[in-house]
Amino acid sequence: MRFQWNRRTFLGTLGAIPAWAFGGGKIAAAGAANKSAPKLTGFGASGSVYDELGVTTVINGEGTMTVLGGSLPRPEVEAVMALAGQHFVSIPELEVAAGKKIAELLKLPEGYTTLVTSGAAGAMQSGLAGILTGDNERHIRQLPNLTGLKSEVIIQKSHRNPFDHQLRGTGAKLVEIETRDELHNAVNEKTAMMHFTNFANAAGQIKVDEWITLAKQHNVPSMIDAAADTPPVSHLWDYANMGYDLITFSGGKAIRGPQCAGLLIGRTDLVAYALLNNSPHEDTLGRGQKVGKEEIVGMVKAVEMYLQEDQDALSREWQRRLETIGKQLSSVPGVQTEFFEPDIANHVPTMRIKWDAQRVSATPADIVQLLRKGSPAIALGRSDSDGTLEMNSFMLKPGEEQIIAQRLTEALRTHAT
Repeated sequence: MRFQWNRRTFLGTLGAIPAWAFGGGKIAAAGAANKSAPKLTGFGASGSVYDELGVTTVINGEGTMTVLGGSLPRPEVEAVMALAGQHFVSIPELEVAAGKKIAELLKLPEGYTTLVTSGAAGAMQSGLAGILTGDNERHIRQLPNLTGLKSEVIIQKSHRNPFDHQLRGTGAKLVEIETRDELHNAVNEKTAMMHFTNFANAAGQIKVDEWITLAKQHNVPSMIDAAADTPPVSHLWDYANMGYDLITFSGGKAIRGPQCAGLLIGRTDLVAYALLNNSPHEDTLGRGQKVGKEEIVGMVKAVEMYLQEDQDALSREWQRRLETIGKQLSSVPGVQTEFFEPDIANHVPTMRIKWDAQRVSATPADIVQLLRKGSPAIALGRSDSDGTLEMNSFMLKPGEEQIIAQRLTEALRTHAT
């Protein structure tokens, strides 16, 4: 039998979530207490699945990069995900209950809730899809055909990036503007949304606070992509308090939730429409953006734990790791280090490494390639524009800073002249 859904079956769960919708973990925990961990045979029996597959592990000094797997989930997150995997539930009901719980943890403004999505990318697409279709089933089924629907999204030209493919995937046309006058002239009866890319805040003429003011002035829904904009943790509620209608975050970056999960934070009605456009609902644009019960529950735990962290203490530890590496690098003639924090996205202590090309013949690309060929591989960032390496330490396991210090120092000494 096919899963049937409509506006009433979804919205009806908003005000009446049964107690067991989020209490099932307690039942599972009681049963799990009597179970011992299964003894693996075959694949995984060695305890090193990547070695068995012939895949090189990576020491991550580059940050929360999706291509490296985002971040390492907390053990507590993995534990509740295992509990979630022991029962069947209604996924739409679980989404609503989990979204409500996360909204309570974040103390979001009244009228706001959250949805666990397949990353920030999934949040962007489903969020815009919901704005385009509302709860109209015919419109939901016709996407990305926007015949008869609003079809334009206003975005600053400097905010265009590969991630806006998620917006274009709905069928929407991105209308580029640069000035306030151009924005005013661009708004018309086809305008569905105004989109802001937060890591590009400094690049555009219209800043994050003014963008939402202009959206309200034109009565146009607004979305802000804040995928990697934690820390600081306050960003999880700052943009909602500013008035943005939808906000997207990655769940598998600094929050350290499941890598395939994200958060769509926003107005309750728009979040509800986003879910109607998403898995598990069939014949929807987002059907392929499946989020399992395990990831949904895992995100609740990840947010809970992220809010409890001592961010100042963590920042001091991250800085200490970088200084440990920098101290050893300073023994290589011609090598210098400096510290800074990016204004937006991966806003953590970061170290820039540069050297005198007359004393060290290798380019940053050479060093990056050399480190990636080792075992374990080491991933660092680089800036080709100013010929430097850049790294942070908040994705390192304890002690990995010593490995980076040794390997990077050796690499630079190998090319010293």
